[in-house]
Amino acid sequence: MRIALAGAHAVGKSTLAAELAVALPGHRVVEEAYYQLEGEGYVFSESPSLEDFEAQLERSLRCVREERGDVIFDRSPADYLAYMLAHRDAARAAPAYWLPRIREACAALELIVFVPIEHPDRIAAGREAPRLRRRVDATLREALVDDEWDLGGTVLEVRGTPGERAQQVLAHLAVAGLIRR
Repeated sequence: MRIALAGAHAVGKSTLAAELAVALPGHRVVEEAYYQLEGEGYVFSESPSLEDFEAQLERSLRCVREERGDVIFDRSPADYLAYMLAHRDAARAAPAYWLPRIREACAALELIVFVPIEHPDRIAAGREAPRLRRRVDATLREALVDDEWDLGGTVLEVRGTPGERAQQVLAHLAVAGLIRR
């Protein structure tokens, strides 16, 4: 089973990934593309550039294509396009180029879990690019929950504490017949 977590920065995706990895024996977490690229020596701009997000999107697409077995992706390919569309250079983002590739990747996933910014905000990230964070959150809601990007597939929005979010995912997977509880 292949699950991708989606959401703006500092909403609790990595915490949820860790909770799910414990609850779903045999599943492993695939870290987000930023950390993969950084570990390989990619040098990111001090202020994230559109090219930085493109590199991360390329890596994310490759991971979804190449990773086998039971995995939890700690970001979805849609996340990176959302960041590109929220970026100051969004006019160069070329969504028409990326969307077919993102649709293909999303079709290879059993579930995308959208982790929104909650009100009040559960994560103390208010000072870390707050406008960008809100724009990415809104873009992902439109893309995934409202399916404005026509990604298809199954999207589950979760809320609450990390434990409550994990339980929502597990309940969804049980109802869908993907796991036994």
